[in-house]
Amino acid sequence: MHDISRGAVAVTGGAGLIGSAVVWALNRQGIENIYVIDRLDTSEKWRHLVPLRILDYVDADDFLERLEQRRDAFGEVRTLFHLGACSSTTESDSGYLLRNNYEYTKRLAQELVSRETRFMYASSAATYGALEDDLSEERDLRSLRPLNAYAYSKHLFDLYAQRTGLAQHCCGIKYFNVFGPNEDHKGEMRSVVLKAYEQIRSTGSVKLFKSYRPEFADGEQRRDFIYIKDAAEITLHLAQSGTNGIVNAGSGRARTWLELVRPIFAALALPERIEFVDMPDQLRGKYQYSTCASSERLRASGYARAATPLSTAVTDYVVNYLVPGRPLDPADTPLEATAPV
Repeated sequence: MHDISRGAVAVTGGAGLIGSAVVWALNRQGIENIYVIDRLDTSEKWRHLVPLRILDYVDADDFLERLEQRRDAFGEVRTLFHLGACSSTTESDSGYLLRNNYEYTKRLAQELVSRETRFMYASSAATYGALEDDLSEERDLRSLRPLNAYAYSKHLFDLYAQRTGLAQHCCGIKYFNVFGPNEDHKGEMRSVVLKAYEQIRSTGSVKLFKSYRPEFADGEQRRDFIYIKDAAEITLHLAQSGTNGIVNAGSGRARTWLELVRPIFAALALPERIEFVDMPDQLRGKYQYSTCASSERLRASGYARAATPLSTAVTDYVVNYLVPGRPLDPADTPLEATAPV
């Protein structure tokens, strides 16, 4: 077991979607000795930090350089959540992705694992490539075939950690389709929930891709959606449990696009208007019609909480965050644990 309340905690990507939610979850446990590490630049991500309680903010490049130059630069950092990365699946500068997502992670892991710091990092479900069945951490990593440079940059570190033995001293979390508050800065990488909400508010309807496989009706394509509050709780649990290696973070259940967008109309008290549109030719050959995380390693780690029901999660996101336009706040009342529906 690992006590995250001892020493300082550092969260890279701490102003981003998962990173700020992890800081939020830490705050809810009374932990405030947190270094937020990020690259804010011209983004509006800083707004996510306003309600949160932290020790300090440090630029990502300054953080690594200072760590490498002086062992005690940030005191005793006993837990690090490395959640910062370029997460754009359409980023065409593969050199940038490898420097930012792979080389930076290597240097950070080498520096902190040598100090026996608890090192948690974000891998991605995108590393599974076009697979639609048996998305399990038990698969041989060398058999995976990522479909874009982002996924490859994540996969490359998974392989490196396994090859060098680092995987025995750190935990890589393969997040599935995460959605929820504090994702407004993500541009085209925003979740379908946020994009659909914006469409519905502006036009009264939402557009979904048609299906091109007979076994799937339009809108019945499926994904493993996980609410950000659940993802943050899973992340803290894995850190505290001492679990190492690769672990999937998903709901463990595939749900359809229709099940995802219908609660948005209900939350806004609007009639359902869903339009099915042609999928671009360049997507048809590599579009996944179903994804679902294996939860065996997560359950084996001792995590027993059921995922927040999809309709409950979407409603919470829309009513409590999107409509009022507010970020996560440590004062927010957590959702009650219920059985999945």
